[in-house]
Amino acid sequence: MANFVIGITGASGTIYGIRLIQELGRRKHNVDVVITSAGKKVMMEEIGVSGLEHKLAEISLNVKIWENDNFEAPFMSGSNAPEAVVIIPCSMGKLAAVANGISGNLLERIADVALKEKRKLILVARETPLSLIHLENMVKAAKAGATILPAMPAFYHHPETINDMVDFIVGKVLNILGIEHKLFKGWRKE
Repeated sequence: MANFVIGITGASGTIYGIRLIQELGRRKHNVDVVITSAGKKVMMEEIGVSGLEHKLAEISLNVKIWENDNFEAPFMSGSNAPEAVVIIPCSMGKLAAVANGISGNLLERIADVALKEKRKLILVARETPLSLIHLENMVKAAKAGATILPAMPAFYHHPETINDMVDFIVGKVLNILGIEHKLFKGWRKE
């Protein structure tokens, strides 16, 4: 059982974060969740969730939600760093903060901790089109050790539903985390 921190920002695509939390919780991993205030608003708009904390906590007893201004979370220190941090979806503002070492809240701090402790940091970027500033921040974050995984679903697995396309992205995150799954079949895999 591993320890993961999942961040959900105000970028569109909160369903990616929720599906990842479901998959990790189902596998009995410890999951700490940090949702930005903009993330909560977008989540309400996109999926109409009320009582979000209760709904996510029901996924697994191993899921805990933290407020983004809580600087007492145990995982925000390098002495208690999680195996990986995934910001899914990752807004360009949050990516800019991570790329530039700004840690003014819990989510930014844990991303900073992941980089300094050489832990996996996966940023599931969600924006289109991308400006030169966005691209430069992605390069900067990648050079610092982050994995940039844009939310760009493929079609070789013949998705039939939106959930199939969401599962493709979540499956790509699980691949990077080294967690086996059956969310999609790989290229030409029977």
